[in-house]
Amino acid sequence: MTESHFEKVARELGIKPIQAKAVSILMAEGATVPFIARYRKEVTGSLDEVQITNVRDRLTQLVELDTRRESILKSLTERNLLTDALKTSLSGAQTLSEIEDIYQPFKPRKRTRAQMAREKGLEPLAETLFKNQESVHPLKVAEEFISPEKEVANAEEALAGARDIIAEWINDDKTAREQVRALYFAQGEISSKLVAGKEEAGAKFKDYFDWTEPFSKIPSHRLLAIRRGEAEGFLYYRIQPPEPEAIGILEKLFVKGRGPGAQQVQMAAQDCYRRMLSLSMETEARIEAKKRADTEAIRVFAENLRELLLAAPLGQKTVLAIDPGFRTGCKVTILDRQGKLLHNDVVYPDRGGDAALKVRGFCQHFKVEAIAIGNGTAGRETETFVKSLKLPASITVVMVNESGASIYSASEVAREEFPDHDLTVRGSVSIGRRLQDPLAELVKIDPKSIGVGQYQHDVEQGALKKSLDDTVISCVNSVGVELNSASKELLSYVSGLNAQIAGNVVAHRNQKGAFKSRDELREVPRLGPKAFEQAAGFLRIRAAGNPLDASAVHPESYHVVERMARDLGCAVGDLMAREDLRKKIDLQKYVDDKVGLPTLRDILGELSKPGRDPRQQFEAFSFAEGVNDMKDLKPGMKLPGIVTNVTAFGAFVDIGVHQDGLVHISQMSDQFVKNPADVLKVAQRVEATVMEVDLPRKRIALSLKKNPVIGENRSTGGTSRPMASAAPRDRSPSGRSGGGGFNNPFSNL
Repeated sequence: MTESHFEKVARELGIKPIQAKAVSILMAEGATVPFIARYRKEVTGSLDEVQITNVRDRLTQLVELDTRRESILKSLTERNLLTDALKTSLSGAQTLSEIEDIYQPFKPRKRTRAQMAREKGLEPLAETLFKNQESVHPLKVAEEFISPEKEVANAEEALAGARDIIAEWINDDKTAREQVRALYFAQGEISSKLVAGKEEAGAKFKDYFDWTEPFSKIPSHRLLAIRRGEAEGFLYYRIQPPEPEAIGILEKLFVKGRGPGAQQVQMAAQDCYRRMLSLSMETEARIEAKKRADTEAIRVFAENLRELLLAAPLGQKTVLAIDPGFRTGCKVTILDRQGKLLHNDVVYPDRGGDAALKVRGFCQHFKVEAIAIGNGTAGRETETFVKSLKLPASITVVMVNESGASIYSASEVAREEFPDHDLTVRGSVSIGRRLQDPLAELVKIDPKSIGVGQYQHDVEQGALKKSLDDTVISCVNSVGVELNSASKELLSYVSGLNAQIAGNVVAHRNQKGAFKSRDELREVPRLGPKAFEQAAGFLRIRAAGNPLDASAVHPESYHVVERMARDLGCAVGDLMAREDLRKKIDLQKYVDDKVGLPTLRDILGELSKPGRDPRQQFEAFSFAEGVNDMKDLKPGMKLPGIVTNVTAFGAFVDIGVHQDGLVHISQMSDQFVKNPADVLKVAQRVEATVMEVDLPRKRIALSLKKNPVIGENRSTGGTSRPMASAAPRDRSPSGRSGGGGFNNPFSNL
């Protein structure tokens, strides 16, 4: 990294160069984003996680840019093509496009039409035509280059070869490429067409059979849908600006006057655009469009994932979890307050009273405090059955989103955790644990299987994984992790740890018992000083001898708190318990060259609420009774629902009928909504009005307006927009024997 890198990043992100440099140095030393944001505020000037991540990513991009620059310089040097002027131009280029434009004339290429014309000795003719456009007589000059030996039979063939050379010069010109590229990005249009004969098979893409939209305005979801249609062989699409304007740019740059020579250059310019430059620029535009679409889709996915991971936990309660089933029964598990499996069984609510007796008995014997019911097929019928049992009012009954449960049940993680139980038991346990602590359970599943993304298999997978990993790491560390109960998977996301060290932590805990202090972490194999520094502040030990071990105060700052307590003549525990003592603390007194006011304010806040959970308080939610299937829906119904996914065009809402409804962006509010994420979040509770029900296509249109007009056009401004179908969440029974896979509800419910 150089100072110029830091200055460039600082300008782009609106921070100071010294802040960008500080982030770079800390990361080079092995610091993580959560650690830097939480415990190195004095060093970075209190940059938050988003800013630190942006600095990291932009510096990485600049390094990649420099790597490409060095590769080109090396190639030019090896081929004896590097001049001082060329080196200066490449060194000063600020973007990859600029570097590639400079390098364009020197790229190794296959034998082109221009190259063949040069072999025929026609380059001098091209130079004459290009430099003397007003005065030259093309046919007369071209006659001098007729040569049967070089396969130039006549003047027209000579001129054609000369035009090929001129066309290549134009194609390689940096200014021409920049201006035509700008035209593509500013005025280009994306148009998609149906591949002949594929109309019936590609019906799901019918909105795009004849679609045109400005390149600069197409939203992420539409571009990715069109690309998927192309990949599956149903569509083809182009990105093109107005051709006369594109050719006009080239003529303005290269055609001088109106003479016969100028006409030859004009023909070369037109050929250049149609045969070479348009294809090159369209390729760049397609890459840029995909990049933009990926960036937006990944951003939306990450935001949705964050909301889901940070959903309110029920907390440490004894839970009876039910994975609904019909033919093979409901899989029931009972979990203790720490999520440990106590018992499992199968009940058949449609076969008489035995199921009712069993569930009542489980609740009484295990002192159940909550019942978690998976929201898959027959989930609502199971809920009705449970509520009919007249259980004590103290037992909360909750429908739990089981998206991705089938993935967990069949995973190596689940097999390792429950080697003696089958898929059905694992799935039920996962449902119960999701109620107790969504974050702790969902980290065991690939985020792409949770069902809160859009076109996640179409975006660049490396960028998606990086973004989702960042999101999970941020969520885990913002909440904090209980060291003595956390799974290996949860611990692996803690700052400074990885899967191997997390496994060593769990193995140490199993062999030697619960950790009594953070300091005991130093005994874990391969958990060295740097890993301890990065991880310790995010790990909690509730029953530790030192009360600070249950807080987010980092061990490196314990001495500061101990000094505060000494100065007030009390114990650290008293300082954490009594607000009157904390109010007496003068933070300025404890500022030194390592600990500044930002950290001291964090410490004081943590002392008032040690180990506080930033997630919201849990509140039970219930769907409308008697509305269990799409057939029960009628336009105009107002129903409670939970947001399951937010996209660029709207949001999907679970209203308890096994099929999510779509709230189009135009139906989200009585006010104009530009970005759905500004209005709705995943796991948010809403009251929705049913607008339309399309049973054959399994589509439900919903509105969140106060007084929506039933049948109102879902698009705004009179512009018809293609609607994405409500993709069902992962509720399939794949890999889960007896986990569902049926359409009939309980016969007697």
